[in-house]
Amino acid sequence: MRVLGVDPGLTRCGLGVVDGGKGRAVRCVAVGVVRTPPDAELAHRLLGISDEVERWMDKYRPEAVAVERVFAQHNVRTAMGTAQAGGVVALAAARRGLPVVFHTPSEVKAAVSGSGRADKAQVTAMVMRLLNLEVAPHPADAADALALAICHLWREPMRARLAEAEARAAEMARTHKARLAAAAKQASANKQATMTKTKKPGAAR
Repeated sequence: MRVLGVDPGLTRCGLGVVDGGKGRAVRCVAVGVVRTPPDAELAHRLLGISDEVERWMDKYRPEAVAVERVFAQHNVRTAMGTAQAGGVVALAAARRGLPVVFHTPSEVKAAVSGSGRADKAQVTAMVMRLLNLEVAPHPADAADALALAICHLWREPMRARLAEAEARAAEMARTHKARLAAAAKQASANKQATMTKTKKPGAAR
């Protein structure tokens, strides 16, 4: 499976494409960063991100897109910009029929380093090790994008199996509930029939 990982941001939007092999084997296909000038209008900045992301999707043909989920930050303006960039990426993926999954920073850190509290240096080091990279992706947004793709490759099969199990359990619960309802209805009908028989004409004195 090929995954495009995206660390969204207006000034820097990290992009990383990773192929998953057997087991936990992963291979880096491409990594980079989309930059937009801070003094440009918001609409033009989002357009620039959209154009580059779509170019990557057309060039590398990912089968899924993993985006970092935005959490509340002290800087509301930064959080809004990050969310807007992530929305542009999700829209581009949706136009191509690609599944989009949002992963939290702690999920990504835990998947790659084993600790949800790992810092950026630790995440970058593990990304280099896992992908056999001789040079650290720069800036950190690029390494984060690769980490997102790796996280998705490793977590998605488990998430899919869990979702499938939950769907089966829900279907079994619905079937059991329907059977109980049918049994209760039949019992009520039998009781009504018995009561009707005891009240036949001539039974009373």
